[in-house]
Amino acid sequence: MAKPIVLCADSTCDLSPELIEKYNVHILPLHVNLDGNTYSDGVDIVPDDIYAVYREKKILPTTAALNMDEFMAFVNPFIEAGNDVICITIGSALSATYNNCRLAALETPGLYAIDSNNLSTGFGHVVIAAAERIAAGMPVEQIVEEVQALTQKVDASFVVDNLEFLHKGGRCSAVAMLGANVLKLKPCIVVNTEGGKMGVDKKYRGTLERCLEEYVADRLADPDSICADRIFITHSGISEERIALVKAAVEKHMSFGEILITRAGCTISSHCGPNTLGILFLRK
Repeated sequence: MAKPIVLCADSTCDLSPELIEKYNVHILPLHVNLDGNTYSDGVDIVPDDIYAVYREKKILPTTAALNMDEFMAFVNPFIEAGNDVICITIGSALSATYNNCRLAALETPGLYAIDSNNLSTGFGHVVIAAAERIAAGMPVEQIVEEVQALTQKVDASFVVDNLEFLHKGGRCSAVAMLGANVLKLKPCIVVNTEGGKMGVDKKYRGTLERCLEEYVADRLADPDSICADRIFITHSGISEERIALVKAAVEKHMSFGEILITRAGCTISSHCGPNTLGILFLRK
């Protein structure tokens, strides 16, 4: 008889509390180091705390992966209770989290590690796909195989309003930041599904509202290639008016079964700053 399957994911999947409950996901919070203190992402620190410290002291946090022992300590109670455990993590090109989970799986029969090759709700799509297969009663090995293959179909991208946080975090030169701000450029950051790394795609120009509408039109330009089940609108703290504008733009270009709006956690927010927004979906 097959064992029950427990689904775990790290906190960078950026699923809302409602979705975490709906899909019965057990969240492992990454570590956030800020101003001499260490916190647990989403537990005792949230993005607005990061923004407040940055406004006051101009310092940003660093994030730290969970180590192998922490993974084993988290999943062992589930294993000992007679479950298999699937643990999905932020992409291996972006963090050591997956490799540490993989090492834990080598030492823990019944633990299966999946590299999402993504972050934020691009990763969230992968978690939901696993949850749906668990609910359907699939064998654990088949779920792992299918879900790992699905990671290549995630379309994840964000538009960044201001390059200040990227510059402060060492990911953008002062010259590039100055030029972008003078020209009112808003870069689109995309995740490469083959390598799982982030890079700059198109650079939009003008007001944030105009850029967001153009961005949605570009990402949804080929609706026949897109899975219509669901799309995430994920942001790092942005006005309700801009969220509504993006939602209306999505509905204008394509009809989705679900439009899910979530707020990004500490990882995305500390890298990109407020007013970052992305639409994230699956390709066929």
